[in-house]
Amino acid sequence: MMRMRMNAANPPTSKSSDMPNAGAVVDWELRPGGMLVQKRNPDSDRDSALAPVVKVRVKYGSSMHEVFISSQATFGELKKQLSALTGLHPQDQKLLFKDKERDNTAYLDLSGVKNRSKIVLLEDPTSQERRYLEMRRNAKMEKAAKSVSEISLEVDNLAGQVSALESLISRGGKVAEKDVLSLSELLMTQLIKLDGIMADGDAKLQRRMQVSRVQKYVETLDLLKIKNATPNGNRQTAVPPSPAPPRQQSPAVLVTTKWETFDATPAAPPSTSTTNSKLNWEFFEETR
Repeated sequence: MMRMRMNAANPPTSKSSDMPNAGAVVDWELRPGGMLVQKRNPDSDRDSALAPVVKVRVKYGSSMHEVFISSQATFGELKKQLSALTGLHPQDQKLLFKDKERDNTAYLDLSGVKNRSKIVLLEDPTSQERRYLEMRRNAKMEKAAKSVSEISLEVDNLAGQVSALESLISRGGKVAEKDVLSLSELLMTQLIKLDGIMADGDAKLQRRMQVSRVQKYVETLDLLKIKNATPNGNRQTAVPPSPAPPRQQSPAVLVTTKWETFDATPAAPPSTSTTNSKLNWEFFEETR
């Protein structure tokens, strides 16, 4: 036992003549039987023809299945073979070996699986439910994308009719008002269909683009309806503004200064009261 531990801690080295890549770092692993071997690289291609084939017994419910598989295969590869025998999806399988669930990347031989070893297969309800929900979500997205695609083709057809009406009315032609209204109703029907689609991801983006297209065509028809109802003579004719009546000017006022007339004005007569008062005083003194 002590010797085995020492060998596991200090793996044997090989001479340069025995290994093609001398000096390369080699990883070692200890197998269940106590054998120390070079660690396996899961990314490298393994030659399964050199690995021994073992027969494992897999118990699934009341059935027992015998599977021949390479001893260096993984439990994930074993699940793929069991899927063809049981009809159970590999993601819904749970493999127990020695009362322990094994990971998909675990190797059979490194886990101790030998010839005629017994493995128990169980259904994984959690994984099964998760996969079922994923399938429903994918189916829902595919259905939404298909519905948006069908509406897009219908909108393309209606867009061509809108362009034809716009070209005709812009050249001065007249169309029946019911044709414009009927085309608007068809576009609104497609808009209601788009509003009822529940989509996520790319399908949601496509639905939003189609909604913008339909709204733009409906606005165009509203403008065409107004233009179509306008008489042809008044579409481009602008009524010139009437000229304003001439303003009546008041007669000019001539202002002059006639200083001569102002100087010729006779002076006011002297006040009689002053004269009389003077005379009275003179008369009073002479009387004395």
